[in-house]
Amino acid sequence: MGCLRWFFRYAVVSTVLLSGTVGAQETASAYPTKPVVVVAGIAAGGPIDREARLYTAKIATYLGQQFILDFKPGGAGTIGAGHVAKAKPDGYTLLVVSAGFTVFPAFYKNLPFDIITDFAPISVMSERTSVLQVHPAFLAKTFAEYVAYAKAHPGKVNYGTTGAGGIAHLAGAWLHSATNTSVTFVPYKGTGILLLELVAGRIDVASGTLISALPLIKAGKTRALAILNDQRSKLLPDVPTVAEQGVPGYNYSNWIGFLAPSATPPAIISKLREAFVKVAHAPDIAAQLEAAGSIPVGSTPAEFRQLIISETARWQKVVKETGTKLE
Repeated sequence: MGCLRWFFRYAVVSTVLLSGTVGAQETASAYPTKPVVVVAGIAAGGPIDREARLYTAKIATYLGQQFILDFKPGGAGTIGAGHVAKAKPDGYTLLVVSAGFTVFPAFYKNLPFDIITDFAPISVMSERTSVLQVHPAFLAKTFAEYVAYAKAHPGKVNYGTTGAGGIAHLAGAWLHSATNTSVTFVPYKGTGILLLELVAGRIDVASGTLISALPLIKAGKTRALAILNDQRSKLLPDVPTVAEQGVPGYNYSNWIGFLAPSATPPAIISKLREAFVKVAHAPDIAAQLEAAGSIPVGSTPAEFRQLIISETARWQKVVKETGTKLE
């Protein structure tokens, strides 16, 4: 009799556990059954917005539901990220981020969320190629000459960046720390005015996305010295990377990827990742990315998590060593 009671108790518990597992599987297999909101912690417009629209429109064709962009600008992106960190972890609220996401801990000591533990990485979609360029009248014709000039004239080179303490500024600070050089950083509110100032010769050098810089480089209005990523661009195949020119390990990759709240079921993360990878490598999307100087990626969640961890540590080190301030 005791054995029989044990059997029935075991059968009931097993049935409950099994039904819960089946229910979770059914939920993941049916997902999504309603539109998915993708939060962007930026204002509409700009390269992140443009790429995010490409991805969300395409993934809707694979998963059969709308993926709606919801812009929540403010706090350099921390407001949107905080909203998603606290959202219900059911796969219906996602976050699109760029490399600037990993800068948050370097500057914000009291963030209401942890960028590593409060989010579930889905996939890095693309890497945007960045290029170091100078005004044509600048004396340095190569990256090596630029480094030599900066060493011989500490603080005399005016280096334009989009914002003070932003990802482009930190990439420049890292570059000059790695080459033991000192420049004067000049912040601008946007890429447009930055490039106008470079073309006018009011600043000497600037970094920027290749898609923005390429028309000026081809027109001879600026001169490319180096690719900041770790691989050359098909659009400027003769321009070597910084790493190739004496700074091993330097790789400034301004990527774009998607995250979910941390407790989102792994089966849903897996389904999203599979769909997003299809998006990144769809021929029409890949062609548009490559034409804009971006590289399709489609990483695994584990690879994305490791990227966030490593870049967070890097930018914290750069800020500490260079004394870069957020303004």
